[in-house]
Amino acid sequence: MHALLLTHFTATSAIGHGLAPTLDALRTQRSGLTSCDFGAAALDTWIGRVNGVDDEVLPADLQAFDCRNNRLAQLALRQDGFLAAVQAVAARVGPQRVGVFLGTSTAGILQTELAYQQRDADTGALPADFCYPQTHNPYSVADFVRRSCQLSGPAMAVSTACSSSAKVFASAQRMLAAGLIDAAIVGGVDSLCLTTLYGFNSLGLLSNSPCRPFDAARNGISIGEGAAFVLLERAPEVLPANAVLLLGLGESSDAHHMSSPHPEGLGAQLAMQQALRSAGLQSGDIDYINLHGTATQSNDAAEGLAVQAVFGARATPCSSTKGATGHTLGAAGGLEAVFCALALQHGLLPGGVHTEVRDTRLEVDYLLQSQTRPLRHVLSNSFGFGGTNCSLVLGAAL
Repeated sequence: MHALLLTHFTATSAIGHGLAPTLDALRTQRSGLTSCDFGAAALDTWIGRVNGVDDEVLPADLQAFDCRNNRLAQLALRQDGFLAAVQAVAARVGPQRVGVFLGTSTAGILQTELAYQQRDADTGALPADFCYPQTHNPYSVADFVRRSCQLSGPAMAVSTACSSSAKVFASAQRMLAAGLIDAAIVGGVDSLCLTTLYGFNSLGLLSNSPCRPFDAARNGISIGEGAAFVLLERAPEVLPANAVLLLGLGESSDAHHMSSPHPEGLGAQLAMQQALRSAGLQSGDIDYINLHGTATQSNDAAEGLAVQAVFGARATPCSSTKGATGHTLGAAGGLEAVFCALALQHGLLPGGVHTEVRDTRLEVDYLLQSQTRPLRHVLSNSFGFGGTNCSLVLGAAL
């Protein structure tokens, strides 16, 4: 594929609003996980909550979109001059030539949960002011961001569980390659809600301590929330200093099981191999892998086997950043793509947070401590329920 330039990007999660605190947390291995105190969730688990979401006030003309997910999206859009960067590109190419491609898993389902709690005692009717299309609907966040940025190009939402905001990079790439748009906002937004907390609890997948990806004693995930946005354009002949490029994409759907990965990670292998091929790279060209690494027994074991099959035993440094942010579900792919962009720009290999004793059964070079060294190419994995897999290859400009 033709390389795409990450013109601008930003990330907001439990470790901070914007790139500066995010980079600092990755360098120092600071975690944003806290004991669960979300709403009425009486669960013995840890979460990655974003501070300040409840303080966001949507503009008067977008009040119908008011929900936690869209407030989180607005908070993230205001970081790192991202809105100004979008407006500059829209002024150059036209607002109709900028697409919006966002991933989410549950979108504004919290708003439906709240509405259900307030339903009419006699009829069961939901409150009259409940707006499903502008809140709960997965497309809500894409529509909200499109309107917030005053764009008129194509917009879409992808909801493929935990691979959602990685797969949007592929959706945007195809539209750019077809000449339908000249720039794209890609990324994802997912926010805390009772549905995901109690849903993962019912599956027995929540940890009662901060999650420990690839640890010998790992026992489940910590759910987080977050938002990440990337402005993508075709790469110019002369690249700006410190440029980061999207070089390769890989997608697969192994459909092994509704909620468990293929035990040998066959779909994950296909996604990684396809990403390398589309980037024109060999496995030895990758300097760091951002693992999906959820800290469940089955996910980490399957991904470990997949990475070993593609890259060799303990051949490529890797880690999961979910010990810092929690698993942000539909936002994870976009969030971790931004982490990889920061890694390339600053020569950073983030060490896994909370992981203490590597699982020696998994033949991967898992980093317990952050390291610094020049990086050329990194790969980021995002694997969702139902076997919806996506891998991205990012590279530093020469």
